[in-house]
This record gives sequence, C-alpha cells and structure tokens, in this order.
Amino acid sequence: MGKRIFDLVFSMLGLIVLSPVILVAAVGVKLSSSGPVFFRQERVGRHFKVFHICKFRTMRSDAVSDPPITVYGDPRVTRFGRFLRRTKLDEIPQLFNVFKGEMSFVGPRPEVQFYVDRFRADYEEILKVRPGITDEASIEFRHEGALLAAASDPQEFYVTNILPRKIELARHYVNNGHLLDDLSIIFRTLIHL
Repeated sequence: MGKRIFDLVFSMLGLIVLSPVILVAAVGVKLSSSGPVFFRQERVGRHFKVFHICKFRTMRSDAVSDPPITVYGDPRVTRFGRFLRRTKLDEIPQLFNVFKGEMSFVGPRPEVQFYVDRFRADYEEILKVRPGITDEASIEFRHEGALLAAASDPQEFYVTNILPRKIELARHYVNNGHLLDDLSIIFRTLIHL
C-alpha cells in the first residue's frame, strides 16, 4: 500500500512539475514529423493484464513495430526522437501509467506479449508486481541499443543474452526489493541520465 501511495503522489507531482517539459516535447514531436504525439503499445502488466504503455513517439508514424526492439541508429527513429531517447524524455508520459496504477516508478520493465510468452514460467513470478519505469536492468542495460546494433542478429542477441539477464534481475527484485531499494534505483537512474 505504501508503494502505491508513493507512486500516486509522485506521479501526480511529476506530471505537474514536468508539464512545461511535456508541452515542449509534444510540440517538438509534432513539428519534427507527422503523426500522433504519443506512442502507445500493448505491454503485459501485473497478473498478465495487458495495458498500453505511453511514451512520446520517437519513430516515423509509418514505422512498423516489428521487430519489437530498437537498435542504436535505427532509421525509423526521427532526429528529434533520437534526442528524446538519448535524454530518456520519451519515457515521461509513463507517469500517466503510474498514476493509473498500471505501472510503478520502480519494477521490472514491462515487455511485449511475444517475449512474455517465450519466458512464461519466469513471468509467472515477475508479474506478481507492477512493472516499472525503471529497474536494475534499465541501469545495467542503459546502452542496450548500442549492444543490439553491434550484434549480427539483434533479435536473437536480445532473446539469448539480454532478456535472460533482465529476467534474473527482475526475479531478484520481486523477491528482495523494498522501498529503500526503490529509492536507490531511482537515484542511480537519475545519475545515469
């Protein structure tokens, strides 16, 4: 209950304090390419409930979302989108997901159904908690796009090398995480920005 109150209060404060940034980013997205301001994608949340994650759109509006991963230098990403991704400003709209109770500030990053289905047994444990905007894996793999770009088969590299480590970190968090860990993860995330 304490974590939900923390999420509710600070997501509301974040939306208020960051409203000028949200406005500027929204205008930047609209001016840089045609299409909607926000990117919404189905992700699997707590207890396998599907929700739509909300981010600022960083790709061309005609870009297909297959593969569901993005490598560094992906030509689908707009120039302004590269700025948003590099600064992580594209993640700010997830505060709406936190406010609605679909996500938390800290928790395992939500995946698309495709990956959850491949690792279903692991996600039975991981999805006992709300997914988060950040977690240990977000810090460890903050240069994930570059790792994927260096791989000969980015999709296969993600499934065999990156995702198993993310799952390991997520399971550890589910079994051992507490509020002090959350504060530490938030602080370290901000430092790495």
